[in-house]
Amino acid sequence: MSKENVLFVIIGLLGGLIIGFVFANSVNQRAVPIAGQAAPNAAFPAGHPEVPGQSAGGTRPEIQAAIDQAKAEPNNFDAQLKAAEFYYQIQRFEGAVEFLKRANELKPEDRDVIVNLGNAYFDSAKYEDAEKWYTTALAKKSDDINVRTDLGLTFIFREKPNYDRAIQEFQRSLELDPNHPQSLQNMTVAYTKKGDAANANQTLAKLEAFDPTNQSLPKLREDIKKIGAE
Repeated sequence: MSKENVLFVIIGLLGGLIIGFVFANSVNQRAVPIAGQAAPNAAFPAGHPEVPGQSAGGTRPEIQAAIDQAKAEPNNFDAQLKAAEFYYQIQRFEGAVEFLKRANELKPEDRDVIVNLGNAYFDSAKYEDAEKWYTTALAKKSDDINVRTDLGLTFIFREKPNYDRAIQEFQRSLELDPNHPQSLQNMTVAYTKKGDAANANQTLAKLEAFDPTNQSLPKLREDIKKIGAE
């Protein structure tokens, strides 16, 4: 995901990693980016070709062939998914959305496609659109803790954050798994952004007890301390 579009909502966090899109099984494990971790660069330089010379999923001719097939066979569900996956690998999320929407039209009840549409919109920084698709996915499977956590993040990252709604979604995730580290980390951030140091510290303590080596802990502590100093 292009971090340039979202860093303004993060508590002084200068870089980060969101453990992102797992196309094969649609499982998300996202957490608010934290300082000191590497971030992928989604921006290609001007004049960059449509596909790279090589990617993790295939060579340029293989990728281009998959995209061409999907365009030539709009009713081929598998071809749409394959093209979407390749576009995602090269971080051209608008292309991934295009082919995932075609796949969704062919099989509207396919939940994996619905989740992946949420992922693609999320990583395009279109958080209201991501909310729509994650909500649809949760209507089909309400106990998907990872999708629920991603839904909560859409309320943190959008232009007008809704921290209360984000916290509500993280709390629902934690009802399913009280030690879910991404939910604990993200809820700490939401409380901190909201200016609620007491609940931020309480949530952070739970995260630290379960995951004492979590690399986000020092930064989270630092940002909570800033609440009283402001």
